[in-house]
Amino acid sequence: MKKNNFLVMLMLLLLSVVLVACNFGGEESTDTDTDTDTSTDTDGTTDNDTADGDKQLNLVVASEPPSLHPQLATDTTSSTIMSSTHEGLMTLKDGEPVPGVAESYEMSDDQLTYTFKLRDAKWSNGEPVTAEDFAFAWEFALNPTNASEYASILYAIKGAEEYNLGTSSSFDDVGVNVIDEKTIEVTLVSPTPYFLELTAFKTMYPIHKATAEANPNWFTEADTYVGNGAFTLSEWQHAGSLTLKKNPEYWDADNVKLSQVNIEIVESETTQMTKFESGEIDFLGTNYGAISLDAIERLKSEDKLNIADYSGIYWYKFNTTDDIMKNVNIRKALTLAIDRAGLIENITKGEQTPALGMVPDGVEGFGDDEGYFKDADYEAAKAALDAGLKELGLSDPSELELKLSFNTSEAHSSIAQYIQEGWNKNLGISVTLDNAEWQVYLDKLSNLDYQIGRLGWIADYNDAYSFLEMYNSAENGNNDTGWSNEEYTNLLKQSTTETDSAARLDLLKKAEEIIIAEYPVAPIYYYTNLFVVQDYVKGMEPDALGNINLKDVDVTK
Repeated sequence: MKKNNFLVMLMLLLLSVVLVACNFGGEESTDTDTDTDTSTDTDGTTDNDTADGDKQLNLVVASEPPSLHPQLATDTTSSTIMSSTHEGLMTLKDGEPVPGVAESYEMSDDQLTYTFKLRDAKWSNGEPVTAEDFAFAWEFALNPTNASEYASILYAIKGAEEYNLGTSSSFDDVGVNVIDEKTIEVTLVSPTPYFLELTAFKTMYPIHKATAEANPNWFTEADTYVGNGAFTLSEWQHAGSLTLKKNPEYWDADNVKLSQVNIEIVESETTQMTKFESGEIDFLGTNYGAISLDAIERLKSEDKLNIADYSGIYWYKFNTTDDIMKNVNIRKALTLAIDRAGLIENITKGEQTPALGMVPDGVEGFGDDEGYFKDADYEAAKAALDAGLKELGLSDPSELELKLSFNTSEAHSSIAQYIQEGWNKNLGISVTLDNAEWQVYLDKLSNLDYQIGRLGWIADYNDAYSFLEMYNSAENGNNDTGWSNEEYTNLLKQSTTETDSAARLDLLKKAEEIIIAEYPVAPIYYYTNLFVVQDYVKGMEPDALGNINLKDVDVTK
């Protein structure tokens, strides 16, 4: 996902683009069904506990969530909030799908049909969560008039792609069958080993049909927001803070320990770090903020920094419709001339791995890959630059006018400056830096209003397809490059119907080889997840996809 592009990262999500903070001074929780088994200070209260025993967690994000509609959101900031306000048929625990709203499911012998039985779950307004709520949400995502950028994630379902592309005019042709109020049947195009993980992803969350039909803008304000997750959106001070409160209607509310989560929007990583070290916030790291670069070495020396595996990539995208960036040799030159190892050693310092391909080595089948090009290959970069200049009718690198865009962030700025200096030193190219607020930046990417842009991508599910699928066509809402390749598209299509795992892996690697050869993106590094957490916070460790289930978090101070 988009990191903070949600999060993506990013995202960011990292140097992911999403950060979270706490809402101080907001009203205290008045919930009465909270866990009262908590220790207190001698005066009977703590910084995280209210006088009546409510447990509060204080967090940060870096920006206003662009959209809290499950089928419209593309970034990690929005996804992070909705992971607490919504729940899918399945949910992820330690990276593995476990029952969520679905109490149970059955899979047919041919692995094409899944039948989910819903538990007695309720929406935050007290109404039951029904199979129709799921079907309604999925139809919204696939209906081309809604322009859901993540619609393609549902293409595993029979007829979904045709409906989304307009070659089929009726959702009745999609393999989604509401059998009764508590039963929904899904028929797939082909066996999809990660389908249960997809049902835990935000695009497959349900939405309350009656609310959405009555108010199309239901998701824009706290007082109209309806969710089915462990927490409700209690307050939303736009560009300032969000407050989540324990949802008494949630089916597993008895096991939710926190009564309130205060999330402040804080753009500066340095300010976030200051707030953590002063005790104002309880956790800092993807997806709730980011460790400031200048604090990493100190935190390591103090043995306070946690470094976890993270299935994500930080890359630069090229707008291949631009008059200069449409030239593959220019894109190749810029990609090969990045000193990834130096960037990691001198700037990011988070034990990341140089990315010489599209798929992180932690993804099954890609662990032994050595990459498709050499890091900091200046000789090959100069040769590609010379060829590109000739093709563009230019005689000198100084004639190129390039702009590198990124969302406002101290980390992204430092990375951009390092790469900018490298391109100038080693290729003689001058590049202007351009930063913008997160939502403005996302719009620039979507509208192809840029030349070179940064983004993080975190796996939506643990499969190489998650890193390759977004470039299957220029029209894919997450592509943002204008690039397409017919052979690449066909290889990905074949991979979706190939049932032999070794043959499928071969198809995905061939596709990766094609996209790398044309350089619509410049892979930079594979993420690690850097985070710090207060000693009194328990159960707040991100999995390999960066997920943190706040329903499992406890405050013991």
